[in-house]
Amino acid sequence: MSSPASPASPDTALTVPDLADATELSCDVLVIGGGTAGTMAALTAAERGANVLLLEKAHVRHSGALAMGMDGVNNAVVPGRAEPDDYVAEITRANDGLVDQSTVRQTATRGFAMVQRLESYGVKFEKDEHGEYAVRQVHRSGSYVLPMPEGKDVKKVLYRQLRRREMRERIRIENRVMPVRVLTHPEDGRAVGAAGFNTRTGEFVVVRAGAVILATGPCGRLGLPASGYLYGTYENPTNAGDGYAMAYHAGAALTGIECFQINPLIKDYNGPACAYVANPFGGYQVNRHGERFVESDYWSGQMMAEFAAELASDRAPVYLKLSHLPEETIDAVESILHTTERPTRGTFHEGRGHDYRTHDIEMHISEIGLCGGHSASGVRVDAHARTTVPRLYAAGDLASVPHNYMIGAFVFGDLAGEDAARYRAYEGELDREQIAAAHELVYRPLRHPEGPPQPQVEYKLRRFVNDYVAPPKTGAKLSLAVEAFDRMATEIAGMGARTAHELMRCAEVSFIRDCAEMAARASLARTESRWGLYHERLDHPERDDTGWLHHLDLRKSPSGTMEFTARPVEPYLVPVPEFDPPGGLERHLGEVALVPVATAGPRDAAPAARPATDVPDPVGRAVPAPAVPAAEAPHPRLLRLLSLVEDSPDLDALAPYLDDADPAVRAAAVTALGETAPAGTGPALAARLRDGSPLVRAAASAALRELVEVLPAGPELGAGLREALAVPDAAVRSAALDVLRALRLGDAALYAGVLDDTAVEVRVQAVRALVSVDAVAELSAAAADPAREVRVAVARGLAAVRRPEPEPLGPLLDDSDPLVRGAALAALAGTGCPPGWSARAEDALGDPAWQVRAGAATALGAVAADLAVPPLAKALDDPNADVRKAAVLSLLVYRADPSARTALAGASADPDADVRAYAARAAR
Repeated sequence: MSSPASPASPDTALTVPDLADATELSCDVLVIGGGTAGTMAALTAAERGANVLLLEKAHVRHSGALAMGMDGVNNAVVPGRAEPDDYVAEITRANDGLVDQSTVRQTATRGFAMVQRLESYGVKFEKDEHGEYAVRQVHRSGSYVLPMPEGKDVKKVLYRQLRRREMRERIRIENRVMPVRVLTHPEDGRAVGAAGFNTRTGEFVVVRAGAVILATGPCGRLGLPASGYLYGTYENPTNAGDGYAMAYHAGAALTGIECFQINPLIKDYNGPACAYVANPFGGYQVNRHGERFVESDYWSGQMMAEFAAELASDRAPVYLKLSHLPEETIDAVESILHTTERPTRGTFHEGRGHDYRTHDIEMHISEIGLCGGHSASGVRVDAHARTTVPRLYAAGDLASVPHNYMIGAFVFGDLAGEDAARYRAYEGELDREQIAAAHELVYRPLRHPEGPPQPQVEYKLRRFVNDYVAPPKTGAKLSLAVEAFDRMATEIAGMGARTAHELMRCAEVSFIRDCAEMAARASLARTESRWGLYHERLDHPERDDTGWLHHLDLRKSPSGTMEFTARPVEPYLVPVPEFDPPGGLERHLGEVALVPVATAGPRDAAPAARPATDVPDPVGRAVPAPAVPAAEAPHPRLLRLLSLVEDSPDLDALAPYLDDADPAVRAAAVTALGETAPAGTGPALAARLRDGSPLVRAAASAALRELVEVLPAGPELGAGLREALAVPDAAVRSAALDVLRALRLGDAALYAGVLDDTAVEVRVQAVRALVSVDAVAELSAAAADPAREVRVAVARGLAAVRRPEPEPLGPLLDDSDPLVRGAALAALAGTGCPPGWSARAEDALGDPAWQVRAGAATALGAVAADLAVPPLAKALDDPNADVRKAAVLSLLVYRADPSARTALAGASADPDADVRAYAARAAR
């Protein structure tokens, strides 16, 4: 391979390389894509003894949708908080019955072990004061959301694992290499390698492999965003459907392609509104009247249909409501939403003069995409990530495992790596025709550099996707789409390029066109409506379980056409009463028939001939780029340090940089410690908490929090953290307390001594730490803290100790602040709300503050039915929807009581969607 240190200049025009000059590589397992699933597949295959080659068209350290981090796990099935069978049933319902439950069950049963594996690498998941996973309930059914407070560093942690010495012996990483075709054996069709090129140098690369794992992510660059900006997509815009096209042309079956991915997002920002982050804090989706309207239990196509209907009504716009939350809660939400996944979110709101305290967040609907992990549109795989092509695997958002999300991507990457590791490198001849075809696909734009540029062609292609493929769908529009995509194959072949980077973009356009055609033809083939907004056919508006409770598979036929098969749903492992798959045999549907669209109505007479004229496509004028100030040259010691990090240095090698006179170098060295985590990292980071530079202290605080799950809890580290409690920097003191608590390196006396700290955030951390050691007396003393945030934390903490009692909550129930009283009342539920205290809860239902009334309703969910049901039934008339919701949730505890059932039946007609939906669960 050409050295990545000396790539061709972006302005250097390339020439078409000779096919005979191709660089040939060999491996046991070839992994294509270095994101979530790909890194896990590579690690597992290497651990099983395979020699792995990992190809990434960007750089593994920063590539994939995970590069900007993740703020939480959507589908954590944590023992004691959720059951695998319940999760499988939930996903079956969310996907309208069309699932292979054996694949979903893999995520349900293996997901928790994957959480623990990631934790052993250093990925941090939120835990309570006792070290238990802090799983949140976001959807009305099940508790599956596990927040990740340091989720921005997930990719860095994975890269650190890949660069461990024992892994480097087994895993070869080739960055800036983009495969375009999977190579198959000409006789038996098994995968034997891939062909691609270097996106910096342009050299052609051929790989022979014993097995190939596709982990290239979704097709996020399919529909055109409302902004018109090609790369302003909801999904990572580098995910252009590469794997979909490669799997299709290799002969693999794809399934559910008509089930699009469509997401709610921030209007004009095209980033997720992250309602699943905000909901546990008290945020929710409302129309312009402030009314909740979502009836569905799980984020699915049906929920998006409700969302779209609200947007199209006179009740629009739609908002994520946060303005009703207290200051400290909004601070917590901002600390997550403005730092992880889309860090520019805060800048966007600031530019508009919007603040969560004064403005709710206007929401809208994203462009369409294909994504197996967030909807169901992907490559067909079995429970071991095997595709229908032997020795070809698919994992992550490319694989059709509905609603698999990040943990599912890791699970299926692991499964693929485990199964593929049994194969050794292919040593036979590679098919020269396949290689030549891949070579032509890559380099044809160099043959006509003056051809239409990629941005113009891609814009036109994706404009057609929006016009004809995006729902609501009709047979006529979809047929027009197919005709447009057929025409565009010629235009795409005529695109021009001069550089390796432009070649990459041109290849991506060919992938997008393939995905667009698959989406249109699959949508045309399924003659029913299903999955809510994802596949809404206006000409077939009803769901047809009799004829269409089948998977729709597509594949490339031997003649090169796209053909379809209706495949029966596999027998359910977990019964779901709403669906009864009919079984039976596959129905071969062949090619899909287009709806006649050449004329409006029947063509009665031949139209008059018109003279042919050449109408050139309009070419936009080039707009000069704004002048960019020249960047300062990097510090030479920083460059040496960055080079050193690639070799996973030990602490001695980093020591000179940690003691450097330049704070920027010291901060970079601390960051390097966080990435490589050699022996002795904990004490070294604790020492840097006392650094004179705030930049270095912040880096050390972040690294300690990130590595807390993998740092040895030794006395030297404990001593360093204790010393840091005297540092004037409040952020450092807070971080030191957080790590002391998590590693069980402190005691009640130490934590109680911090309760008089001048900083509120430090005192809140001290309260959490006291809860972790069940120090009830010391917690009770903090109930008089002047800061509301601390007193709320004390109320919640008194319910979280191992043996909660109501007496310490007494002063907080009389607090002057309604948020404190509300938190104390809710905490009473954790104590069992014994007689005497239940009367206080009932009286609090008349409090002027809705937060107090909601807390009271929660408390009554822990008392005897005869005492709880009458006041809770009255609370269903409360003017505040959150109070009524709390009353319904408590009444569900007593659903066996006739009076409770009567009250819940009445609540099923409540004007608030949440109240109605929870009340309806009484009938289940």
